[in-house]
Amino acid sequence: MNSFKERYLLMRFLIVVVCFCALMASAFAVGDKEKAKENFNAGLSASQAGKTEDAILAYTAAINEDPTFIDAYINLGALYFGKNDYQKALEMYRSATEKDPKNVTAFSNLANVEYQLKRYAEAEAHMNTAIGLSPKDASLYKDLGKIQFAKRDYEALIKTLNKCHELGDGDDATHYMLGKAYQKTEKTDEAIKSFERSVQLEKKNYNAYFALGQIYLGEGKFLNAANYFDQALKASPTKYLAAYNYAVAVESQEPDNYENNIGAWEKFVRIAKTNPKAKTELTEAENHLKELKEAKKQKDLQ
Repeated sequence: MNSFKERYLLMRFLIVVVCFCALMASAFAVGDKEKAKENFNAGLSASQAGKTEDAILAYTAAINEDPTFIDAYINLGALYFGKNDYQKALEMYRSATEKDPKNVTAFSNLANVEYQLKRYAEAEAHMNTAIGLSPKDASLYKDLGKIQFAKRDYEALIKTLNKCHELGDGDDATHYMLGKAYQKTEKTDEAIKSFERSVQLEKKNYNAYFALGQIYLGEGKFLNAANYFDQALKASPTKYLAAYNYAVAVESQEPDNYENNIGAWEKFVRIAKTNPKAKTELTEAENHLKELKEAKKQKDLQ
């Protein structure tokens, strides 16, 4: 049996070996992180130069060297997102959130990928997590609103976008979505204000002009409706539905003004002939034009 002194010396030797191994492991870990930074910087340079595939390889190498390198996951996810490779982007952002549960960018980007994949429930949950981490970031409310608009959760959307606007952000798109939410929840006055704000911010806003036209047409305010459908056509001259509703509004305003009505329906026919989807409306309009022209002829004979 070994003496106490021998056992003591053996234990000292083992301690020295363990300490040496720990120091070596630490040295390699430091080296890995430095190499990861080099690869990350190479990825930045490649990405800035438009060399996407080189950037992907560099960021992947950075992650291989240092699996905790959150920025590498985020940048790699952005590159995959830009390539419409949403599954790989999803993997990168999900990994980033798992490794850093307080990273706002990781959660918001994960939610945006899920939105693209139409996974709206998951997208909403992760965007709410991002908002919880950064409750004063108005852009997060804007992105959450986009998700709720897709879900048709109009009551939640109203709260979200009002908060976005309260925080000083918002654009023609957020005001349009808010207008639709008010419209869907039968808050017509608020809807009109939101749509009007939307067209103030973007003059060529077809959707907002069209929505305003629909509201006034439904209320029997045909002159206002015709004006907004006309603005919608100026924003997007090939939209046959705006041309159709414009003709309806014009004729409803002055049924006996055959010259104006014929002109409005002829304008619709010209636009509708270029769109196969308008086949039914086109046939109806052509038949109606014959009736209007015959009525005008009879009037002129009187």
